[in-house]
Amino acid sequence: MVEINTEEKVREGSIYGQITSLGHEQLVICYDEPTGLKALIGIHNTVLGPALGGTRMWNYASEAEAITDVLRLSRGMTFKAAISGLNLGGGKAVIIGDPKLKNEAFLRRFGRFIESLGGRYITAEDVNMKTSDMEYIAMESKYVTGLPEVRGGGGDPSPVTAYGTYLGMKSAAKKAFGSDSLTGKKIAVQGIGQVGKYLVEHLIKERAEVFITDIFEDKLKQVAKETGATVVDSNVIYDIDMDIYAPCALGATINDQTIDRLKCQVIAGAANNQLQDEEKHGKILLEKGITYAPDFLINAGGLINVYAEFVGGYNRELTYKHAEKIYDICTAILDKSEKENIPAQQAAIEMAWNRIQAMGKVKLPY
Repeated sequence: MVEINTEEKVREGSIYGQITSLGHEQLVICYDEPTGLKALIGIHNTVLGPALGGTRMWNYASEAEAITDVLRLSRGMTFKAAISGLNLGGGKAVIIGDPKLKNEAFLRRFGRFIESLGGRYITAEDVNMKTSDMEYIAMESKYVTGLPEVRGGGGDPSPVTAYGTYLGMKSAAKKAFGSDSLTGKKIAVQGIGQVGKYLVEHLIKERAEVFITDIFEDKLKQVAKETGATVVDSNVIYDIDMDIYAPCALGATINDQTIDRLKCQVIAGAANNQLQDEEKHGKILLEKGITYAPDFLINAGGLINVYAEFVGGYNRELTYKHAEKIYDICTAILDKSEKENIPAQQAAIEMAWNRIQAMGKVKLPY
């Protein structure tokens, strides 16, 4: 395990430069030759508590791409915990490679890396990771959440994530349309994994007109059959006539190539890091009059779920009650954005940092 210390002199464009510019405390590189494990753990900020964030496994095109992803994701977790009122810091892990590489030894070795951090980082599942994977990791580390309900955990957090996203979408709709009703609204959901699928169910139940796309054809057909949603080709999802765009796959889908193609009034989805460039694209959305529900807030249901498991005495009903606060917090952010004429993402980050700074002062010695 190699730790990169941010106190060293940085060079623009280097790894040191990236972690310094984003304000990280630590980047951990994990490598185990016998199992083939290659992983990164990003710890962004631990003022509010230990860094909790899921592990995702992805076949990244390069190690540089994986580093960028783990740094952006862990930073987002800091804001997500802070804005949601959780006593947690921000962290994330990525495992580099094809998910088919996973086996017991591979996952347990990753668990030992997590254990070696002594609780500074706590993991959970994310893209291409399951509750069953967490069981293997938990054999080597006690710093694991997202365990199956039969193990006393909270189980799959996806339904809570989808519920929070749905409520954030309704809040954004209220700001854009004057009513939070989604009945009759044309909503394009990009990505129908676990979270996207549950979100579609909420939207269909409210009688929205839902369009779906995904890179996996079998998922598309199944969800379309179960819900009645309309399948759209992934290449044209940005061009369809829609009221709300809901990105629920990987990040950065709001970028220079797509932003002028969108014909929506609201963007509200479950994906992380939806804005490829927070400052630039956040300002463009503001100028276009598109209401943007900050991603790290409205997708916080999963974190709320694993946090409830982490503190003990998990109660699903209370977890949903906590997730319901997302509606009011989103409204407050959008009101701040409108009043100060700043992008919603900027408003949300400012609110998150205000809490971190205030709690940092509380923890100072007398």
